[in-house]
Amino acid sequence: MSNTKAPIVDTERRRRRSTAESSDSQWDHDPRVYRRTSQCDRLCVDIGSHVAETPSPDVSHQYTPKCLSAHKGGTTPCHYGEEVWQDGSSLRTTIRAENEVEANKLANNYRFGFRKWKSHVTERPIEDRSDIVRELYSELNFVRPQGSLITCGNIAYLILFGWWISLAYLLVCVLMFLTIIGVPYGKLCWKLSCYFLWPFGKSILKPRSLVRRCCVKFPHCEAIPEESDSKEVKESTPLLMPPSVPIEVPPQRTRYWCRVSTYVWLLLGYPLLGLIHSLACFLSWILVFTIPVAKMNARTLAIILLMPPEDVHIHRLKKPQGCDSQVLLCCYHAFNWYYYKYTLDGINVFAVNLLPLVITTLVVGYVDTENQFVSSEAKFAAAVSSIIPLSYYIGMGIASISAQSNFAVGAVVNATFGSITEMTFYITALLRGHKAGTKCYEEIVKAALTGTLLGCILFIPGISMIIGGFKHREQRFNSRSAGVSSALLFISVGGVFAPTLFSKAYGSLVCAGCSSSQANTSGPFTCMDCHYDMSGSNEPLYLRHIEPLVYTISVLLPSAYLIGLIFTLKTHSHIYDIQVSDVHDHHQGQCPPGGASGGHGTVHWSRLRALSVLIMATLLMAACADLTTEHIKPILDHSSISQYFIGVTVLAMVPEIPEIFNGIQFALQNNISLSLEVGNCIAVQVCMIQIPLLILFNTFYDVGFVLLFSDLHLWASIFSVIVVNYIFMDGKSDYFQGTALVVVYLILLALYFFAPSPHTC
Repeated sequence: MSNTKAPIVDTERRRRRSTAESSDSQWDHDPRVYRRTSQCDRLCVDIGSHVAETPSPDVSHQYTPKCLSAHKGGTTPCHYGEEVWQDGSSLRTTIRAENEVEANKLANNYRFGFRKWKSHVTERPIEDRSDIVRELYSELNFVRPQGSLITCGNIAYLILFGWWISLAYLLVCVLMFLTIIGVPYGKLCWKLSCYFLWPFGKSILKPRSLVRRCCVKFPHCEAIPEESDSKEVKESTPLLMPPSVPIEVPPQRTRYWCRVSTYVWLLLGYPLLGLIHSLACFLSWILVFTIPVAKMNARTLAIILLMPPEDVHIHRLKKPQGCDSQVLLCCYHAFNWYYYKYTLDGINVFAVNLLPLVITTLVVGYVDTENQFVSSEAKFAAAVSSIIPLSYYIGMGIASISAQSNFAVGAVVNATFGSITEMTFYITALLRGHKAGTKCYEEIVKAALTGTLLGCILFIPGISMIIGGFKHREQRFNSRSAGVSSALLFISVGGVFAPTLFSKAYGSLVCAGCSSSQANTSGPFTCMDCHYDMSGSNEPLYLRHIEPLVYTISVLLPSAYLIGLIFTLKTHSHIYDIQVSDVHDHHQGQCPPGGASGGHGTVHWSRLRALSVLIMATLLMAACADLTTEHIKPILDHSSISQYFIGVTVLAMVPEIPEIFNGIQFALQNNISLSLEVGNCIAVQVCMIQIPLLILFNTFYDVGFVLLFSDLHLWASIFSVIVVNYIFMDGKSDYFQGTALVVVYLILLALYFFAPSPHTC
């Protein structure tokens, strides 16, 4: 007898506890959706197990609870994530990550010769993300407390999307009423027309008459957002409910796929609305910050429009709905600034959206060779813009391979593929200039090299200090490790410009257009365009002295880079004092995702996939560089802006845009040391790897590349190195120091803007 009453008493206790808990907290967070009271969820899901085998026309997300530890007073969520901590006194950097691969990636960010990468290379458990990020990945099928619905983003939705989507539904509504047999769908289109005009604060529900019994017995149970897993439900049924509880059977009705009206709808109404929703989904996805609108349209097209019209109900949410209904769609805001963090398979959404631009640019560029449909200037702009996502994919591939390999493989990959973006453009431009028999392309390459140096030395650290300084009053960094990069920067810049200084000391000054006054023939001459001639007219100096010096420097610079790698990665790695916390100890007693603690994690890209992406992105980069150099000539010929300025800005800094964002994100996380290393690493690679590779290429295939820079390039680079080393002396940074660096960079850009074009152009 006591055994018989035990389940009933236990159920009543659960009901009372559910009632008490629901009054305290009704809006607890789930990793994916906003959770209702946990006990109430279990009870409702248990009732749903009896109808798990009932077919449903919609595609439902299956909710799976993750790592909830029952404790008195609440639950203990799982916590994983990265943590980079720097001690201002000992300058020790402790890295904590959710797995070994992520820890390797973070450690590589502090190593010399490795490109710095902010994004994760492994999957992050959704439980570890903030509430803001969790909302980005929600399916718009949960009810939550609503704030103000009159926002700028919602009004923008009405102007950009709402009115024409609503109008399309209204036209289809008229069409369905004209067919007579499609009247139920005409009524549905009318309701959806009103809904999509202003969908905020409304919900589309599906009735769940089969679980009404649950709501009668447990009135505090709220709406069930999604179907639950049938296996888990069946296992929990005997514990939560006696098997003798009756289940309400829904009334019999004609099957959805046996109706004539269904096929009339699928032939006439659904294709038209599918086109409208696809267009709205595409436009809102491209805008990124309106991705909630894309999710709303995609969910409507895939689920709601394929349901029986009598099962679709629209209600305004004044209070949470009962558990006799399932929320299919509920949207509160059409605009969210935080969608810049949204990723697909580890790839940032901006890089995903720009990938079609790459394909379109290549197709148009190589098909429309005569510029009949698209102008040469537009092709140049598209080709330069296409470099941005390709640079991102190359950086992601490098970081993935380096994190899954030892430091030797990582160093080789960073040294080779890390410079591939710039090298493809430089070599393509030199080849095109050699073919055209002009030195103009060589000057553009030198301007791009100098522009990369100036941008990485001044602009990237400067803008990072400014933005990071607004959030953090003062930021500290390891001045000793920064001194290693500064020393290598001095060596590299001095080595690159040594032939130029040598030519000015021993070269011949050549001037064009010299004249004297007719009244005084013995007076001084007035000369124009004076420069040191290193061409064929001064071959003895170049062949006997300068060319051997260039080859010597091209050997010494990579050697210094290799010594720097050995110094920082092997013999003196204690300078950085990087400690990787034991993942097992750090998360002891907590629930790891997937049932395993630590480990290698689930990488977004395996080494094979990352290598394939690197190769494919390199080939696409070469094609885009070819189009860029092909269509830059009209701009150089007809532009009133100096060719120097185009080289040091557009061609130099566009490939580095992903690195700029990496530096800014590091600074916002109070990790200014990595922001500074982002620019230094690229600048050192330009001088110690890219320029020697260009000299090596010119040795085997003579394209006329001479390592002699103009006076403007020389003094701008030397001045920049002196300024940045002075700023980095104290190991502290704030927004004022960043402003000083950016102002110096803008002053140098002004010099290039007003400078006359090279005499070879």
